[in-house]
Amino acid sequence: MLAAGEIYIPDTSVFLDGSLKEYLQSNGLKGRLLIHTGVVKYFEDDAKVGSSLGILGLEEVAAIHDMASKIEGITVEYVDVIPRSADLKDPESLVLNTARELGAVLITSDAMVKKVCEAMGIRYIYIGKGTGALEIEKWFQKYPDTMSIHLKENTLPMAKRGAPGNWELVYLDNKVLSKEYLERLVREVISTAYSGGNGAVIEVKRSHSLIVQYRDIRIVAVFPPVSDGIEITAVRPLVKKRVEEYNLHPKVVERLEKRAEGILIGGAPGAGKTTFAQALAEFFVSKNKVVKTIESPRDMVLPDQVTQLSKNLATPEELHDILLLSRPDYTIFDEMRDTADIQLYVDLRLAGIGMVGVIHATSPIDSIQRFIGRVELGMLPSIVDTVIFIDKGLVSKVYSLEMTVKIPAGLKEEDLARPVVVVKDFITEEPEYEVYVFGEETFVVPLKRRSVEVNKRAMNQLLKVVGKYVPLDQVIVEPREDVLVIKVPQEYYGLVLSKGLPRIGRIKRRFRVDVRIEPRQ
Repeated sequence: MLAAGEIYIPDTSVFLDGSLKEYLQSNGLKGRLLIHTGVVKYFEDDAKVGSSLGILGLEEVAAIHDMASKIEGITVEYVDVIPRSADLKDPESLVLNTARELGAVLITSDAMVKKVCEAMGIRYIYIGKGTGALEIEKWFQKYPDTMSIHLKENTLPMAKRGAPGNWELVYLDNKVLSKEYLERLVREVISTAYSGGNGAVIEVKRSHSLIVQYRDIRIVAVFPPVSDGIEITAVRPLVKKRVEEYNLHPKVVERLEKRAEGILIGGAPGAGKTTFAQALAEFFVSKNKVVKTIESPRDMVLPDQVTQLSKNLATPEELHDILLLSRPDYTIFDEMRDTADIQLYVDLRLAGIGMVGVIHATSPIDSIQRFIGRVELGMLPSIVDTVIFIDKGLVSKVYSLEMTVKIPAGLKEEDLARPVVVVKDFITEEPEYEVYVFGEETFVVPLKRRSVEVNKRAMNQLLKVVGKYVPLDQVIVEPREDVLVIKVPQEYYGLVLSKGLPRIGRIKRRFRVDVRIEPRQ
């Protein structure tokens, strides 16, 4: 039972989420309310660098001071006690140790601080938010087909409703959102995250932005001056699918089961990449594989067998060590955004871990181009063997990569042969792109479908020459872009070049057709 002349000291959490103000309004708190100057300094330092959370904290301190002056029986005082064991840079440490030294009651809404108080024998009042639904969650409950909600001060609330690739942006209300309303939503989200209610976790907390994972909803809040007003975006996955529901070609399913270990999942934002990655993770689990994920934030809904690691709460070195020492069969890397992410993917892949990377791309080849310049070209097929492109929630393209030495498409001189990465349509095995280095530049060249038209007499004479050295039933003729490729078995390749090349050269000049002799694979 708390005495009337009790001393209370609040921590930072109750200012950020607004819970102290609500508590003072609804409870007859009597005594001295001590606000540590270290808490004020913490908010001040944040506010000086433009942090909206710092400004929010200072405004709340001022509001508490003003409110307490109007409540009989409670006085607000500022203390600058610095306990011997306190960390001067940590306001929570200052508050905890001050409460212990003064025998004060600590007021908090942070579930972790509550546990620390219990461990240190410090009396406390816990005013964290319960497990009720967030106000922002009610929008999703009201409109079940809502993919995302977009709230910004001085604008009407909007939402994307529908399904990936088939949605529309609609207004949810005709009332303009005020700054105060959005601040209240932010405080509610922070309070829920501090209390750990409904599995809420603060994934990222910066001066001007906040990312919270609440159940299956990803909440992103951005503040001035990074944005020109407070903005809150909440995204929820609408669909959960199994790999079987994507109606993949049997060759692709076999590839995923047996060979694919360097997978890229590409697609535009909102196309359904993470949904497919989630289905793929469950597919691997069903095949008795050990699966882990790297996420930012951790918004995939997966079985308990899958360990979900946070990229924001661990360093690349720490993730590297964890994954190498725990030996997963597959790691799903959701949202690879920069060079550091790609380098981590490459390191883990070369260490023998099966990798599935999710990457933003507007076309299938763009997924591969994100790696060009960041890894050596010759290593590319060893790192990425399968590219899956998602469009409108469906698998629209599957590529495979292989390395070969050849004359790149569009070049004709024999001495221009070089290592080339051939990007093939995995289903038809038709080459669609070639990637090679020419000079100091790396080129990604689309292969045209137009094939050369060859004079019938020229074709007969060419086959007559080649037939002297190779059985014609073992010869393959492929008309390609501006060139006629004649493929012969490897054991006859040297013989055709040494004996038949002069006569083939004369036929080329006479009929003005480009001919290339290649060994059959």
